[in-house]
This record gives sequence, C-alpha cells and structure tokens, in this order.
Amino acid sequence: MVRALTDLGVDVVFGYPGGAVLNIYDELFKSTKLRHILTRHEQGAVHMADGYARASGKTGVCLVTSGPGATNTVTGIATAYMDSIPIVVFSGQVPTLMIGNDAFQEADIVGITRPCTKHNYLVKDTKDLARIIKEAFFLASTGRPGPVLVDIPKDVLASAEEYVLPKEAHVRGYHPTYEGHPKQVESAIRLLKEKERPVIYTGGGAILSGASSELAEFAGILGIPVTTTLMGMGAFPGTDPLYMGMLGMHGTYCANMAISHCDLILALGARFDDRVTGKIDEFAPHAKIVHVDIDPTSIQKNVPVHIPIVGDLKDVLKKMIKLTKGTKEAASFREKITPWREQVRKWARTHPLSYKHEPKGKIKPQYVVEQIYALTKGQAIITTEVGQNQMWAAQFYKYDSPRTFLSSGGLGTMGYGFPAAIGAQVAMPGKLVVDVAGDGSIQMNIQELATAVQYRLPVKVVILNNGALGMVRQWQELFYQGKYSQTCLPRIPDFVKLAEAYGAAGFRATRTEEVKGVLKKGFAVDGPAFIDILTDPNEMVYPMVPAGAPLTKMLLV
Repeated sequence: MVRALTDLGVDVVFGYPGGAVLNIYDELFKSTKLRHILTRHEQGAVHMADGYARASGKTGVCLVTSGPGATNTVTGIATAYMDSIPIVVFSGQVPTLMIGNDAFQEADIVGITRPCTKHNYLVKDTKDLARIIKEAFFLASTGRPGPVLVDIPKDVLASAEEYVLPKEAHVRGYHPTYEGHPKQVESAIRLLKEKERPVIYTGGGAILSGASSELAEFAGILGIPVTTTLMGMGAFPGTDPLYMGMLGMHGTYCANMAISHCDLILALGARFDDRVTGKIDEFAPHAKIVHVDIDPTSIQKNVPVHIPIVGDLKDVLKKMIKLTKGTKEAASFREKITPWREQVRKWARTHPLSYKHEPKGKIKPQYVVEQIYALTKGQAIITTEVGQNQMWAAQFYKYDSPRTFLSSGGLGTMGYGFPAAIGAQVAMPGKLVVDVAGDGSIQMNIQELATAVQYRLPVKVVILNNGALGMVRQWQELFYQGKYSQTCLPRIPDFVKLAEAYGAAGFRATRTEEVKGVLKKGFAVDGPAFIDILTDPNEMVYPMVPAGAPLTKMLLV
C-alpha cells in the first residue's frame, strides 16, 4: 500500500493511528518518501486532506482506523463531496471473518458513506489492493472530482501478494465526457450574440478544471459582466472591472440585480444551488440559460436549461474563445452591450458593499477583513469557518487567483477552516495561510492547534469574536423576534492563553486602532498564531436575501 501511494505521487498523508491500521503505520515508520501528519481528530485529518487538495490541485489523502476512527471522518467526507473535492480516505476494518459480527471497533463505513462518496470500496483480497488504490485516485480526480473511501480489513493488510500497480485504471461504466460538443458550443455562441444583457455566472468548476485564465480571456473578449458563487471565488479576478462580486443570499446588490434582469446566463461549472437562486420560480425570469458542466446530472437539476453543454469547462471555453477572438462580430457585440455594462456599474455604485466604520467605536468585522487584505495585498490563502465570518471574508477580501479561497460551501461545515488551513499550509509552505474564524466555529476543531505547533506550520487564525453563533443569531434577530435561543456564548475561552497553552502565539485587539498592529504582529510570528479580535456583537451580514424570497428582495441595512 505504501509503495502504491508513493508510485502515484502522494507525498503526504494526514491521519490518526489505531489497531486496525498498525500494519500500515509500521510501514510508514520505515518510509522515507511519504510524510505523515499526525492530526488530533479524524475529522481534522479529512479537512486537512481537503484543504491540501483545494490549495494544490492534487488529490488529498487521509488514513484512519476502524470503528469510531472511520465514523469520525463522515463530516469531512460529506464536506468534500458537496464541494467536489478530490480526496482518498483509507480506513482500517476488522478482519474479514469478523465483519458483521459486531466485533470490537467495527462499523459499516462503506454503507455509512455510500451517500456521500463518489465511490467506495471494501477490499476483500490483498491481490486487489494495488488495483483498487489506482482506481480510487483515478475516480477521485477525474470527471467531477470527489471523495473516494477505501476500507481495508486487517487480514488483507497482514497478507502478502506480489506488487503490481496497473498502468491504467479502468472502471466499468465510468466514462466522463471532457470534450464539449462543437455544435452545442456553436449554438451557445449564436444565442449569446443575439442578446443584449448577458451575464457569466461561474462556480467551483472553473477552479477544478483549471479554466481561470480561459474564463478571464473569454469575458474580456466580449466584455461580459461576471459573477461567481462562493465556491467560484478567485476563478475570475476580484479586481477586474467586469467582476460584480458574489451573487445569492449574501451576494452583492449589483450581481443579484444583474442576474435578475439579464437576458442570457452563461453558467460555467456551477449548479444553481438554493443559496444562489433564491425563490426558484422568480430566478432570472427574462433569461435564456446556457449551462456548461462536466457532470450531466447537474444540468436541468434545479433550473430549466436552453442549451446544455456536457464537458470540461477548460475545453469548452477554448472552443468559445476560438469562435470569438479577433472577430468583427465579437467587437460589435462588445460595443452593443455597452449600455448593459453601464447599468451594471450603476447598480454597483448605488449599493456597494458597505458598513458603518467607527474609528473610536466597536471593531467592525468587515474592517478586520479589509485590513487582512491590505496587509497581505491579496497574496494570502484565505480559509474560513462557516457563518458570518465566512460571508465577510467572501465580501471584503478580493481574490484574484484560484485556489486562494477555501471554504465549506455546500455542507456549511463549522470547524472546517482551521484544519483546512493546516492542509493548505502543508501543500503551499511558502504562502501565508489565514483562517478567518468565528469564536463558535473555531472551537469545533481547536485541538488541531497541537498539529500546527508540532509541525511548525505558521497558520494564522483571525477570530472575529462576537460572543455568539453569529449567523444563527442574525436569523433569530431578523425572523424570530430577537429571541436568542442558545446562540449566545457566555463562556468563551481566553484564546490568547489557550494558544499559549498549546505552544503557539496569541494576540488580542479590543479597539479599532489596535487591529492593524495586532494583525501585523501575528502575521510576523514564525509559527502558528491565534489573533483574537473582539468585534461588534450587533453587526450583521448584508445584503441578505431572506430564505424563499427572490434575489431582488434583498435586505440592505
């Protein structure tokens, strides 16, 4: 197994040992090519593998033992599944003859994870192990990526077999379509040229397919305004004049108005999830939709589509660029939609992202994110937890490059950001990695600070500390008459002392004028740091589209 991982180019495994996988750990002890990162919880191991994959573009790997070790991975696996992240999870299992007998530390992890994996395996014979490992990495990283689980009984690990790693992986019935049909692409371009108010709406697929440069080129050729989903942040430069920001429940006024008034949506590697569409029967009522996705099951799933294109986004965009670049029709079209771009700019000017900054008042969390951006010049990898901190990090930091914004979009997993930041730091040791966290979410996997300290991983955690489960509290404020049922956190730990107890650095800001200096100190530390910033507990995330409302019914203040 260790040799197969090495031959497949794996350089790091995140894991936590146990009885069922001791044979593997014994081999890892001897290996000089495979680095193992000891986590403090199996959920943390999966999130680290996920963060590693998102930051590097490689397949992340984690290793856990049977029973509770395996079941502790489920949240991390589901997180990766919802966001289409390529990871391979290896779990130990009780010996084959004991399966089904309620043996010590037995759990049917194959059955448990079937709904949240792209595929999973129970290895029944040692001679199949190398082939299955090869297939697992092939499935995880091709087509629409996703997590694959390989469950290995202890007797399979203890047996011997000649090592043969297949040159190619062949999985019956699995044939992802990479080349977009030329006729469909031509039809899409013809329809586009007929329209006057087009919008490019792109998601995480643009990052996963490595199509960011093609996306920027195509949008620039035709001058089409671009909006992204949360997962698509960084797929298109955040400082580009054509960029309207994120759309959806906490999207910009500009993006939501544009999508609601456009006459064509070019949907690229996005799946029209409920946080984007709002009230589905009032979503983009005037628009024809062209939908490009490598996963055919995502097309027509949530909204009717006029021209479907199944294929890899990079391939499809190259075809679109070839049909438009340098043509008179493209120049004419760009000129024709000038009034539309002006209208989009007007929306952006009318209701920009904003907040009331009070230099002598309570610290505004948006100001903190702006200062992180100013200090890092947009060159950091930003991970987030889930909630208000996540939305402010998406709104007030400009992402010009792909794989620089890592967040749990589909599942909304609290506790994701910190271990994901550790995984990203392992993948990109020369980059500054910052986890923008909340005081509730950071406590979900705070034990991984021991991992960061042990391996001297200089991850910085900026805690927007408002003494509450902020986003849930916001909903209670707006829709439950201000009844804050179980959302206030009166017993928040002293994060500075806690960081120091683990052997990390700790800093705190309580006044606005302290924020910049504290961030500078924390970022300069040669090692992990917690930066605790006491923010205004009454600050809320705006714009906000209430659940079930159309995108045009935004709450702006």
